[in-house]
Amino acid sequence: MRIACGASGSRAPWRAPIALFVAAIATLPATAPVAHAQAAAAPAPAPAAAPAIDSATARFDVGGVKVIYRQTNTNLFVANLYLLGGVSLATPETAGLETMLLEVTERGTRKYPGEALRRAMARTGSDIGVIAHEDFTVYGLRTTTDRVDSTWSIYADRLLQPTLTASDFAFVRESRVTAVSQREDSPDALLEYLADSVAFAGYPYALSPVGTARSLGSITLEQLKAFHREQFVRSRMLLVVVGNIPRAKLEQLVQRSFATLPAGTYQWKVPAVLGARAGSNVHVVSRRVPTNYILGWWSGPPADSPDVPALRVASAILSGRLFAEVRSRRNLTYAVEARFRDRALTSGGLYVTTTQPDTTLAIMRNELRNLQQVTIRTENLRPLVQQFITEYFLDNETSGAQADFLARAELYRGDFRAGDRFVAELRAVTGEDVRRVTETWMKDIRFTYIGNPSLVNRFKLMAF
Repeated sequence: MRIACGASGSRAPWRAPIALFVAAIATLPATAPVAHAQAAAAPAPAPAAAPAIDSATARFDVGGVKVIYRQTNTNLFVANLYLLGGVSLATPETAGLETMLLEVTERGTRKYPGEALRRAMARTGSDIGVIAHEDFTVYGLRTTTDRVDSTWSIYADRLLQPTLTASDFAFVRESRVTAVSQREDSPDALLEYLADSVAFAGYPYALSPVGTARSLGSITLEQLKAFHREQFVRSRMLLVVVGNIPRAKLEQLVQRSFATLPAGTYQWKVPAVLGARAGSNVHVVSRRVPTNYILGWWSGPPADSPDVPALRVASAILSGRLFAEVRSRRNLTYAVEARFRDRALTSGGLYVTTTQPDTTLAIMRNELRNLQQVTIRTENLRPLVQQFITEYFLDNETSGAQADFLARAELYRGDFRAGDRFVAELRAVTGEDVRRVTETWMKDIRFTYIGNPSLVNRFKLMAF
């Protein structure tokens, strides 16, 4: 059973090559002060025409279960069931409950008790995994077309009729507590967890979708059974399938399984934008480590905001400049980046590990200020945007990534076809857009610092 956390995938989707590329074009002298931006910037070319409607993808309803199906010509079959709500359904005492529940279902169902389930899965050569995300939990199936019937039977039965025995629950709870406790041993893992807790304090995103040792240790079997009974309902479900079976067969599979669950009353809502927050924006943890770890998050607009494409581009530019100045030219770190986080409520951040935090932070702040105050000529963005698009789709060309792309477009923007406009929206970003969104959103950054407190001036962190 694989349980991955969405938070751990929060790093920007670009790799070192695009960072180097951005660093190269970002230093071109084709920039102008904000006051003269309109005069200096060349007119932006017209946005690319929207791509043709995707006739291979359809959205429909099967007995109250929302389904998006993309038919392919490959032998791979991917089904992602998105259980909506994520951390908004949790409390500090119940964080991680849903992923623990799904792991317990791996240990037996009414049709496949105990070892019978594991033997049946082994015969199929297929995979069922769980991804814990702040906005939803993904319960995913990976198999081949000729194994769909046999694997779907197991996939559905785990969700519908798990045995949830006391011994299985005790075993899984102990293993999950041990697993999340181990992040205390890794400064990077601890940093990722604490940074969310600090940056989004008082907001659902402050909770870990995989839980904490304390929350997991306090959850009872009765709570798991109640959650399964009350929250495994059709209104929480979005099923996205990428594969090559007749639509009628897919509808039949869903009708006989997930459509038999209660309807429920859940309604998906995009979270509200975070307002101004009082209190310190710096959290320092003293640790004897070889280097110091720093991560801070800013809160952005909802994912359907027109500012989001420009924020993606701005984050890529800033990441490239930080790579060039902090790593390549000053050799102050081996890891530095600006991040963009693709959630219902977007966010972004600054990350670095360094033995000279004060010096490094001053450079990072200067690069951020430059991006906020200077307008890059729009024509200089074109090669960056094209490189970004190329690498983004190379990173998302698998069937599983296609399913996730469709789901996010449907949930975050209200229509799976909104993904068709992704490329055109990026190409329409102007230099002025980049400056404006950087100034509007990349501020009030809440930082977490793990390392030697005597090496950092808290006011340097509070100045972002």
